[in-house]
Amino acid sequence: MLVSAKDMLNKAREGKYAVGQFNINNLEWTKAILLTAQENNSPVILGVSEGAGKYMAGYKTIVGMVNGMLEELNITVPVALHLDHGSYEGAKEAMAAGFSSIMFDGSHYPIAENIEKTEELVGLTSAKGISLEAEVGSIGGEEDGVVGAGEIADPQECKQIADLGVTMLAAGIGNIHGQYPANWKGLDFVALAKINEAVAPMPLVLHGGTGIPDAMIKEAISNGVAKINVNTECQLVFRDATRKYIEDKKDLEGKGFDPRKLLNPGFEAIKAIVKEKMELFGSVNRA
Repeated sequence: MLVSAKDMLNKAREGKYAVGQFNINNLEWTKAILLTAQENNSPVILGVSEGAGKYMAGYKTIVGMVNGMLEELNITVPVALHLDHGSYEGAKEAMAAGFSSIMFDGSHYPIAENIEKTEELVGLTSAKGISLEAEVGSIGGEEDGVVGAGEIADPQECKQIADLGVTMLAAGIGNIHGQYPANWKGLDFVALAKINEAVAPMPLVLHGGTGIPDAMIKEAISNGVAKINVNTECQLVFRDATRKYIEDKKDLEGKGFDPRKLLNPGFEAIKAIVKEKMELFGSVNRA
């Protein structure tokens, strides 16, 4: 059964660890993440971008797939199905389809409009027992065609959004989506400390978890971060494992192929990276 992310994140913040959000793009990714969470007795959040939602035939299809896997695979750890960087309308659509957690990314709106739309969604999600993530200060990089400049969030604007009653807050602190450039300056921990002080005890969310040094991850967790998003790293290991399989099996060209065999190396690679991140985040044996 899917659950809200609220309890798992409150426990994570209090316990000084973080729950991983791992984005899903197909059946193999979803199965790999769920099995790894179960094997490591870790709560987990399955993230779905609006683009991935369209690719997988819509939110209802995803809800059906995930619910089916929870039952068929005997998954007993807490699992939240979360819309990642949802638009105002997309958030409502995912809620209606059965998602247990929603992100409304209003960071590209003026703060007054971000507050207005977020406040409405607080009422809707609260009535359904769904967790809600909001964002202040756009995250750098590109996510489904939306490019963020990597703003540093204003602590008072963060407090304004937090006071609306959202479950968790994503605040820009120099983090970006995708791979970090060589000249990246790192996370702004001065800003994070001020934001944490302004919104405590609300769990904070760190987007762009791929490529952030382990020491920075741990310092972020010590400053209120209770949810860390990982997507690009999963994409990279899945790509590399699949490419290697194809290169190793060139002698089979013209004889057909079994897609289950083709995708299995990527499946195993996803399992390995998810386990690695769960251990780094400290969520193992926290279910």
